[in-house]
Amino acid sequence: MAWFGIGSGKATLYETLVRGYAPELYRFAYWLCRDRAISEDLVQETCLRAWKSWQNLEDQKQAKQWLFTILRREHARLYERKTPERVWIEDDAQWEKVAGQVDMPLLEVREALTKLPESYREPLLLQVLGGFSCREIAVIVDATEEAVMARVSRARRMMREVLDVPVQTREVMK
Repeated sequence: MAWFGIGSGKATLYETLVRGYAPELYRFAYWLCRDRAISEDLVQETCLRAWKSWQNLEDQKQAKQWLFTILRREHARLYERKTPERVWIEDDAQWEKVAGQVDMPLLEVREALTKLPESYREPLLLQVLGGFSCREIAVIVDATEEAVMARVSRARRMMREVLDVPVQTREVMK
């Protein structure tokens, strides 16, 4: 059965990819806007835009990167319209992933992340939460790979300084 002019094989592949990446997309969306409802809307809009331009995806191995790029652009569109209210939730699982890289309380890690400039925080979160390489992040944020490497490195250094991480723990954060 064809849906919206795309054969069922492509529709099934699309659905499989989106379902597979939806939790990661939501996690990243939540990091960007700190609001569950807005995050869900961003993921839904990302999936809708991806579906509309699914035929433009040339390499399905790039689907994750492509979806994150769409999500990031959807988030930017929010700011063209209005600035969402930021909400902080203390017990989110994504904080545990970031805090798990160092032996620090979640609240301290969160506060340190908020002190990072957005241009450093976003690539760091894409690397830690999304599992993207610097090359993939460069495509997502429309920057050079060298710029992303520098931003991630600076973000990690700033995090170490803000958290006052002991020297032996710093090796874990590299």
